Amino acid sequence: MKFPQMSTALLTVALSAAMAVQAGPREEAKRIHDRLAGVPPTEAELIGMAEDIQAGDAQAAAYTAMSKNSFYAVTLKNMFTPATNRDGDVFRDFNDYVATVIGLVRDDADFRTALYDNVIYVGADSLNLPAYANNNNNHYRELFASGANLITGLERKTQTAVTGLEDEATAGLMTTRAAAKAFFIAGTNRAMFRFTLMNHLCMDLEQVHDITRTPDRIRQDVSRSPGGDSRVFNNNCIGCHSGMDPMAQAFAYYNYQYDADNDLTGENGQLVYNSAGELDPDTGTRVQAKYHINSTTFPYGFVTPDDQWENYWREGQNKLLGWDDSLPGSGSGAKTMGMELAHSEAFAQCQVKKVFKTVCLREPGDADDRTAVSNMVASFKASNYKLKQVFAESAEYCLTD
Repeated sequence: MKFPQMSTALLTVALSAAMAVQAGPREEAKRIHDRLAGVPPTEAELIGMAEDIQAGDAQAAAYTAMSKNSFYAVTLKNMFTPATNRDGDVFRDFNDYVATVIGLVRDDADFRTALYDNVIYVGADSLNLPAYANNNNNHYRELFASGANLITGLERKTQTAVTGLEDEATAGLMTTRAAAKAFFIAGTNRAMFRFTLMNHLCMDLEQVHDITRTPDRIRQDVSRSPGGDSRVFNNNCIGCHSGMDPMAQAFAYYNYQYDADNDLTGENGQLVYNSAGELDPDTGTRVQAKYHINSTTFPYGFVTPDDQWENYWREGQNKLLGWDDSLPGSGSGAKTMGMELAHSEAFAQCQVKKVFKTVCLREPGDADDRTAVSNMVASFKASNYKLKQVFAESAEYCLTD
């Protein structure tokens, strides 16, 4: 008797379904370990994790997987490296941004502080690495090349102690050298705001586009009649710049300084910050010259005088991002602006969705997924924003995927 031929796609689905039905605690334990640690478990780990799952504690099994160095050196590194460059490329060198975010996760720190704390993680002294340098990445490149265990090989320090940046100028990941090299280099510093929004609130400017906000803080370099048509500005440009420019003003004293003639990629540049009393020769204030470029495009536009920022998106459609009512919605410098972003509902949701995708190998889809994500966000908050808790809950939810 001949059976009808089954297509490859249908066969794959059928086999996957059959495997899901047949999967027991041991198979589920291996799946959790593979997805979190990226390497096979030892037999002892597999037995222990399977026992946890059989006892109804899949999260304990997940924490076993997260006790492996590969969870940090592979899973977290691959998850966060794309946030350190404009191309979203995972194939980039280990750096201070990635080391710091890994350290925060390892130490169960309040993950919101990633955008505003005076913190940086460096290689342990015992590893005999090149000293941290403000103008190169050798310390981190050699740290990763050494194969050092990141669980024991990373030490928490302050940026003030390591890089010399004064406390009020520190803003977590945003003031790491890697972030500065990617987003403060050249330009107008709007890139730092845009990519922070993308990487930590999971939204690009199109998603927050709102033409109803007041345009009084839009800088001089933005034409009010692109191509001679003011409608383009009123119905397009204003939607991003009216909210972005007042927020990006927080970065007015920062720049990434490098030799543009001999170092085209800025590989040997460094973050610079105009402290009190340091005046830019072009602006006559602490504001970097880049904030005044193309000032003749629209001379009547906003002239940045300092680093005072304001969140115009606390009103209008972007109020739905869930801003923290205990914060004033304005302030000075990157530290307070980073806190504004990190304490939003959108920030918490973004971290959960990114972890869900990393662990479950797919975006949240149906109603069950959305409910699960909502529950994980609530748990994330209740755990004082510990990201490992989200990994554990995601692993439990996608146990049979």
